Amino acid sequence: QVQLVESGGGSVQDGGSLRLSCATSEYTWPNKLMGWFRQAPGKEREGVAAINAANNATYYSDSARGRFTISQDSAKNTLYLQMNSLKPEDTATYYCAAHFVGGNPLRPGGFNSWGQGTQVTVSL
Repeated sequence: QVQLVESGGGSVQDGGSLRLSCATSEYTWPNKLMGWFRQAPGKEREGVAAINAANNATYYSDSARGRFTISQDSAKNTLYLQMNSLKPEDTATYYCAAHFVGGNPLRPGGFNSWGQGTQVTVSL
């Protein structure tokens, strides 16, 4: 079972930036797709962004597109999410996901492995 460890969360003001990192315990890139998801209190987990390590194709939710950038460093076995122009509605626990099994890469059901999450809080 791959281990995914997120870091980089924190508290920022409206308009601020954060970069999340997800370190993996093994070489997961043969699984090709990895993603970032988030879950706010009382809401369902939702997809934020995903990346195909084979061709660097990226996928973004409507709310993330233009503000967030997903990237990967296969040499470091690390996935990143650069988040700019953060808004209070971005407040959530952010999760890294791996072991894509198929379907829409922005749907939680498409992944089998999850990290423990990192909290992002954006205040006015």
